Amino acid sequence: MTEGTTIGRRGLLRGAAAAGGGLLLPGWARAGARDLAAGRETLSGDTIELRIARTTMTIDGRRSRAIGINGHAPAPLIRLREGQDVAIRVVNALDTDTSLHWHGLLVPFQYDGVPGISFPGIRAGEAFTYRFRLGQSGTYWYHSHSGGQEQEGLYGPIVVDPAGADPVGFDAEHVVMLSDHSQASPAAIFRRMKLQPGYYNYQRQTLAGLIAGRDQPAAERLRWGGMRMDPADVADGTGATYAYLVNGHGPRDNWTGLFVPGQRVRLRLVNASAMTTFNVRIPGLALDVVAADGLAVRPVTVDELQIGVAETYDVIVTPTGDRAYTLVGESVDRSGMARATLAPRPGMTAAVPPLRARPIATMTDMGMGGMGAAGDMAGMDHAAMGHGATAGTDHAAMGHGAMAGVDHAAAAPPDAMAGMDHGGMDMRDFSLAPRVAKGPGVQTLSPMPVDRTGYPGQGLEDVGHRVLTYRDLVALARNPDVRAPGRQLDIHLTGNMERFMWSFDGVKMSDTHVPFAFVEGERVRLRLVNDTMMAHPIHLHGHFFDLVTGHGAYAPRKHTVIVQPGGIVSVDLTADAVGDWAFHCHMLYHMMAGMMRVVSVRPRGDAA
Repeated sequence: MTEGTTIGRRGLLRGAAAAGGGLLLPGWARAGARDLAAGRETLSGDTIELRIARTTMTIDGRRSRAIGINGHAPAPLIRLREGQDVAIRVVNALDTDTSLHWHGLLVPFQYDGVPGISFPGIRAGEAFTYRFRLGQSGTYWYHSHSGGQEQEGLYGPIVVDPAGADPVGFDAEHVVMLSDHSQASPAAIFRRMKLQPGYYNYQRQTLAGLIAGRDQPAAERLRWGGMRMDPADVADGTGATYAYLVNGHGPRDNWTGLFVPGQRVRLRLVNASAMTTFNVRIPGLALDVVAADGLAVRPVTVDELQIGVAETYDVIVTPTGDRAYTLVGESVDRSGMARATLAPRPGMTAAVPPLRARPIATMTDMGMGGMGAAGDMAGMDHAAMGHGATAGTDHAAMGHGAMAGVDHAAAAPPDAMAGMDHGGMDMRDFSLAPRVAKGPGVQTLSPMPVDRTGYPGQGLEDVGHRVLTYRDLVALARNPDVRAPGRQLDIHLTGNMERFMWSFDGVKMSDTHVPFAFVEGERVRLRLVNDTMMAHPIHLHGHFFDLVTGHGAYAPRKHTVIVQPGGIVSVDLTADAVGDWAFHCHMLYHMMAGMMRVVSVRPRGDAA
């Protein structure tokens, strides 16, 4: 076995969980210790070895093939400390190439773990050592970036404890890793999606549904049919092929996390799925959101949140009384759910709510958000929108009633832009002029996309309780860079759902060698415009970006953001990490189909 060179679960908690309530308590975990709350091995220390090999998973009594680490699928929890230097040796015991990417960790590009971009990958029978210093704390995760292996179980959580006092006060914690798992291989799933659109969609609209009024009005349905689109096509991968898991456990397995009544329990939520957006709630418990993508935010209390693929949220819950609570992770299309239990003792259960009615895409999801979409227009940062977006629009046809009662002053607080140097921004760059390569891979361009960062997510508009939106997030600490962007880059999220073709600006990864290029240290506004009818969680490696949601120097910083269908998300990026970085939709099969590009940050002295 050779060393690669560098370039540049399962079961309910048992009696052993009684000590400490079965919780992973705050503090430094020793190497090889058992995380009883998650039922997995916990790895710590300055030197860690991970062996990737074939294994099996047993989910709700059914065994399936998997790929895991050190005999575990999902992989072990890695627990580290901010400021620590770590060497992680990864041994590939597979018969094919593999890799590991440290999702959300800021590491040198040669250790980022993306074959063909940051390193060659780890060949069968070989090993590679990743070396980096932890310059951050929070909740992150790791996964393969090779051949769809994350779909087969090659993923695990990372917790980085802060070097000093934790800004979040809590008594105990659980890692809650949501995922999806299929008996079918990644190659088979991808092939079926390519061959037949909506292959796994068993919730299409019916004539009976139209007559009963459960589905869209006939006229609107005909409009969708004329475009050869299905408004029930909310998710490509569904419960028809997936089991939805919590820490590797299926709904009947019922993973259980213990608590002592009255404790402040920190739940580190990680969406490690391949294709599933989850709507998460715990009936009877409020969720105090305290971190997003690993970084602390001002606490905000909600009853439910939508977590996109690859996002993480930390929430505090305070369960009381001698009773159990059900944690629900409902798939966005409501074809299934992940289910777990929080309880004072093993074996306790709570009622599991039924699946709610599936969402149906709307005209706003088609990119016509300006036409009477009151829920989406409220609270919009109109100053951030390019006036070119409405050029040629027939305003007489717009539902201006949608704007009635909107407090536009509230969209941008007086101090929202404090400390920003507006003098350095060339406003002429701010337009939505399309530069999309037209072709069979581009089915539609959104005629009137809107900022939907105040939108809770599909199916959550009228649930009757508080749902998190991106606009609720405010950074706890002032951002390190509050300069105004010097230029803007519009990036269109494009696709043809009928042909399962996905891309940026109409160009697939395989069809171009031209990166999105930045100069070291420059401040750039990226405007992500979703021209498709499906939400996309967009992830940039090696960087955090600031969401432009009206919070100025306290804009929430994230590495992954859901761009809702027909929506726009604007982010300000400081290109401070030299190297080539992956930039992609984190829906596994969207990425594999082409929605991925390279972001290249060039040293300032090399800029030409």
